[in-house]
Amino acid sequence: MTSNLEAQLLALQQEGEQAIAAADTLEGLEELRVSYLGKKGQLGALLRSMGQMSAEERPKIGAIANTVKESLQTSLDKQRAALEAAKIQAQLEAETLDVTMPGIFRPQGRIHPLNGIIDQAFDIFVGMGYTVAQGPEMETDYYNFEALNTPPDHPARDMQDTFYLPDGNLLRTHTSSVQIRYMEKEEPPIRVVAPGRVYRRDNVDATHSAVFHQIELLAIDEGLTFTDLKGTIKMFLQAMFGDLPIRFRASYFPFTEPSAEVDLQWNGRWLEVMGCGMVDPNVMKSVGYDPEIYTGFAAGFGVERFAMVLHQIDDIRRLYASDLRFLRQF
Repeated sequence: MTSNLEAQLLALQQEGEQAIAAADTLEGLEELRVSYLGKKGQLGALLRSMGQMSAEERPKIGAIANTVKESLQTSLDKQRAALEAAKIQAQLEAETLDVTMPGIFRPQGRIHPLNGIIDQAFDIFVGMGYTVAQGPEMETDYYNFEALNTPPDHPARDMQDTFYLPDGNLLRTHTSSVQIRYMEKEEPPIRVVAPGRVYRRDNVDATHSAVFHQIELLAIDEGLTFTDLKGTIKMFLQAMFGDLPIRFRASYFPFTEPSAEVDLQWNGRWLEVMGCGMVDPNVMKSVGYDPEIYTGFAAGFGVERFAMVLHQIDDIRRLYASDLRFLRQF
């Protein structure tokens, strides 16, 4: 019986080593491990018959069984290492980037001309110490008009035909409302620039739109004068347009006094580009600032107007049409 069992063990070793060497997947190799060396595997089934052997025969068969087990385990480990290395190599070859092949063309995005003007203005004002502030596009009558020295019966309301909403609120007609909200939360000195969409009941044509963009700036401190306002605007416009002639004309806005329109000489003619003025004392009082201590100035401009001038655009509607033929020029 001993010689029969010994022959079965050696045959199992030879058969197992051949099967393991032929395994071509890690999954198949694991199935072979379980088949030969698992608790219910073939080697264990043969060794269960050792209970019928004499005490003299068991050590010899046990030594042969250990040799067979170690040989099969060594074959398993060697084949597993080879299969894992082959798997990694195949993955590397599949994922390798051939730098000699032509690349895939991915078209670059472009900055919209309106965003370009806004970014350029931000760079200039932030460089002068201003902070960017945002506010809601749906506003109350208080923030859009009353706090800006425009009570319900004020004729200045006729200057801005407003989109009123059913709940009594409105779509802001300017970003000046952001200035009020900012001043309510902050104490002087302040320097803030407020960009955003604004809405007015304008008939849409080549130079007008019911929705457009504004940027307004506000400075509040002790001792600010109209000279400071003129110097700030001149520095800003020259940074945007270059060293061109600038003039100020007397004008009217309910929230500034005195007020002025700013013209720029562009291609031989004067263009109106901004409105500005010293903050009205009533606006100061509405936010709790003492106009006997603080003074301030404000100014604002339409982003679309700047874009049309700088890029020589003949129709404001081109800025909203999403026409790639137009946008690819920027």
